[in-house]
Amino acid sequence: MLRQDSNDDTEDVSLFDADDEVSRRSKKSKIRHPVASFFHLFFRVSAIVVYLLCELLTSSFIACMVTIILLLSCDFWAVKNVTGRLMVGLRWWNQVDDDGRSHWVFEARKVSAQGNKASSEAESRIFWLGLITCPMIWVIFAFSALFSFKVKWLAVVVMGVVLQGANLYGYIRCKVGSRKNLTSMATNYLGKQFLRQFHLQHIRNSCRLLVSWTSSIEVAEIWLLCWK
Repeated sequence: MLRQDSNDDTEDVSLFDADDEVSRRSKKSKIRHPVASFFHLFFRVSAIVVYLLCELLTSSFIACMVTIILLLSCDFWAVKNVTGRLMVGLRWWNQVDDDGRSHWVFEARKVSAQGNKASSEAESRIFWLGLITCPMIWVIFAFSALFSFKVKWLAVVVMGVVLQGANLYGYIRCKVGSRKNLTSMATNYLGKQFLRQFHLQHIRNSCRLLVSWTSSIEVAEIWLLCWK
C-alpha cells in the first residue's frame, strides 16, 4: 500500500510538471498585446505600400508626400511611446534637467525575481522584425531614388530613414545599454577578429615552415643516397 501511494505521488508531480511546461510554452507563443502588435506593423508597412503604389493610384505628388509623412509620424509616435513599452519592455525619451541640459534616457524593464517576462517571444519577434526590416527597405529606396534622379522623392525617403532609424537606434541602445557598452562590444569584436586572423596567419606560417623543413630533409636524404 505504501509503495502504491509513492507511485501515485510521483505520477501526480510529473503530470503537474507537464502542465506547467505546456502553460509556459503557450505563454511564450501567445501574443498578449494584439492591438499594439498590429499597429506596430500597420503604419510602417502602409507607408511603404503607399510609396510603392502612389504613382499608380494618383498623379498628385503633394497628396502622396503628405500621406507618407503622416503614416511615418504616426509610426514614430506609436513605436516610441506604446509598442516598445508593451511588446518588449523598452522605452527611450529625452528630458531636460533643471539646468536646461538635454539628456537621453534609455530604459529596459527589469525581469522579476521569478523570471517572468511581461512580453512573449512572439511579440518580441514581431517587434524586432518590423523595427529592423523597414528601415533597411527605406535605405534601399533612398539609393534607388538617388541613382534614378528622383529628387522630389528623396526628401520623403530621407524622412522615412530618419524617423524609423531613430527608433531603431533608440531601442538598440535600450537593449544593449549605454554608449560605453556599444563601444566595448565593438572593441571586443574587433579584438576577436584580430586575434583570429593572427592565429590563422600563425598556423599558415607554421605549415609553410613545416613543408619547407620536410622538403629540405627529403632533398638531403636524396643527396646522401646519390653519394652512397
